[in-house]
Amino acid sequence: MDSAVLLDLLGNENRRRILRLLSQKPCYVTEISEYLGVSPKAVIDHLRKLEEAGLIESTTDDQRRKYFRITRSLRLEVSVSPYGFGAKSAYPASNSLDMSGRCPHLSIDDPGTGERADDIAELAAEYGRLRELDRELSVAKRWVHGRVEQALAEIDDRLGTTADSRFYAAVLTALVETDGTLEAVADEIGAPARAVRDALGRLADVGVVTREGNRFHIR
Repeated sequence: MDSAVLLDLLGNENRRRILRLLSQKPCYVTEISEYLGVSPKAVIDHLRKLEEAGLIESTTDDQRRKYFRITRSLRLEVSVSPYGFGAKSAYPASNSLDMSGRCPHLSIDDPGTGERADDIAELAAEYGRLRELDRELSVAKRWVHGRVEQALAEIDDRLGTTADSRFYAAVLTALVETDGTLEAVADEIGAPARAVRDALGRLADVGVVTREGNRFHIR
């Protein structure tokens, strides 16, 4: 789902409260109306929007009462900083996904590899391990974001506050990962050669990079 659509849906407090309630159990309209303290008509309108977006679905019981439940899992991440704004949504990967080699900077113990647990005790233990891993990854992600902003702030200090620090950081990273030619750097970061040439010139002016022939190098 497009992150902008999801942000718009979740911008309404009552829709957030509906999802919070449905994450605990399926509910019918009257239950939701009493929980929110709003009219059934307003609840139906919120449910319609959530259902059209594919976040919830409904089923009818033997008494012809319609129950609503969350239909799938997804994650929304929003980043706001002096160096950028972004939002992205993602669906969970398949539980059969092989994590070996996918996270070279982390050591992830995945004994299950997508297999079913033999009994409920083993399943509960696995759930506990995964919750702890989720907490650790959350801390690690906050740490990485902090280090990224620190690096960008230091680039700003070197180049001046008017510099596009993210662009210059991308150029410097590309110098490390390529042969250092203008064409290779521009291709690596997907930027126009003229913009890369101007950035390399400024980096050279402040003594961050040097040029040897048609190649640039970080000092």
